[in-house]
Amino acid sequence: MVQSIDFIKKPPYGMIAILLIGAFISLLNETLLNVALPSIKTDLDVTMSTVQWLSTGYMLVNGIMIPTTAFLIQRYSVRGLFLTAMLLFTTGTILAGAAPVFSILLTARMIQASGAAIMMPLLMNVLLTNFPIEKRGAAMGIFGLVMIFAPAIGPTLSGWLIEHFDWRMLFHLVTPIAVLVLVLAFILLKDQKEKVNINLDFLSLVLSTLGFGGLLYGFSSAGDKGWDSPEVYGTIIVGVISLILFIVRQFKLDTPMLEFRIFKYPMFALSSAISIVITMALFSAMLLMPLYVQTVRGISPLDSGLLMLPGALVMGVMSPITGKLFDKFGARTLAVIGLTITAVTTYFFSHLSLTTTYTELIILYTIRMFGMSMVMMPVMTNGLNQLPAQFNPHGTAMNNTLQQVSGAIGSALLVTVMSNRTEFHAKELADAAMQNATAAPTADMQHQLGMQAMVQGINDSFAISVVLLIVALLLSLFMKRVTPIEANHAMKKPIGNKQFAK
Repeated sequence: MVQSIDFIKKPPYGMIAILLIGAFISLLNETLLNVALPSIKTDLDVTMSTVQWLSTGYMLVNGIMIPTTAFLIQRYSVRGLFLTAMLLFTTGTILAGAAPVFSILLTARMIQASGAAIMMPLLMNVLLTNFPIEKRGAAMGIFGLVMIFAPAIGPTLSGWLIEHFDWRMLFHLVTPIAVLVLVLAFILLKDQKEKVNINLDFLSLVLSTLGFGGLLYGFSSAGDKGWDSPEVYGTIIVGVISLILFIVRQFKLDTPMLEFRIFKYPMFALSSAISIVITMALFSAMLLMPLYVQTVRGISPLDSGLLMLPGALVMGVMSPITGKLFDKFGARTLAVIGLTITAVTTYFFSHLSLTTTYTELIILYTIRMFGMSMVMMPVMTNGLNQLPAQFNPHGTAMNNTLQQVSGAIGSALLVTVMSNRTEFHAKELADAAMQNATAAPTADMQHQLGMQAMVQGINDSFAISVVLLIVALLLSLFMKRVTPIEANHAMKKPIGNKQFAK
């Protein structure tokens, strides 16, 4: 069961390069479709709530699959897992590009997601296994380039393609790259792995699916359906109960599907808490910026994508640099600086108006991205560094799962705040206008008041994000650098489970 913890002298750069490209296109595909949803809605003649399932369904499959990756990584070889993941992703991409009706497109999108969900934890685990702790920052910096840059350029690329081509081009563009990666992986990936005799606990799989799936669906639906909808609170309740049962079940198993005892490592627990808070806060810009730019200001999808492009490029350039700085200075210094920059720029975003210039938005968003580039990967890597090598699959699976869930919770929280505060400000502005008006307000005036109320609602959501970022900043002050000696000592320390005592 326990893998060797001796790192090979020369990391398998060829394998890592193939995994990086596969992970890049799978993550790019995640955000590529968002801008295209209105076009798909019109072309396939479905409602907006129906077409949203292309995003919701993708997220749900990710949330259900990712917790199983700890088991899959231990049970199967990198070659077998990656080929399976790429085959699923490629099949889904080809099917989606040719889909004549919405039901086939949704099925294809879910097949894509089942492959994509395996790739990120697999890549992260390969990097952790093949690089010593003192060089992991640089390696994880490259991983950060994929994790952050791919989703960031998705909206810009998607906006340009939709403006010039049919929405199917989003899939046709990815297909040849996916096929090439699949062929290269089949020829070049040669890793050997001894058969590991562990089995997947079926009850754990069911509870995990209901738990994480219920939470993700409930929170992601709250902004659209409202918290008083039985569909929302019902699925959240089912999710919470199932998740509690899932966790209790893991503590009783000798070989758990997802090991929760890794939270007994203090730096991993702290990094997870910081990552949850940061992920919730980061969704403010991802959700609220397009809403402000397109709905309130009427800027085209392409221009709104271009607005975010400099920030994406900055993150892409900074990720490898941040990785090297992490190796030299540790996570706390980077996290404190990065979170301070992110919190300050988010504060400025909480003071948007109907006349904020396009240039101001680009500058603020780019500086915010610069701050964010110093945070996510160093915090995550510092936590993973404390885990013994045999628990890397559990650490990567846990991190990716928590990101999915906290992202959904953050989205629901921020959308709810924005909706409620927009309603409050609309009433407040309408009352003030009625007191000062000599005649009934015109339709144009009512529209203007509605836009002003929405801006103030968006500002209030950004203010909540500032509070979350300050919490993350305070938590980051308690981070300590984990040295290889500490990590090796932790490997010998039993934690109360047979697997941990080995």
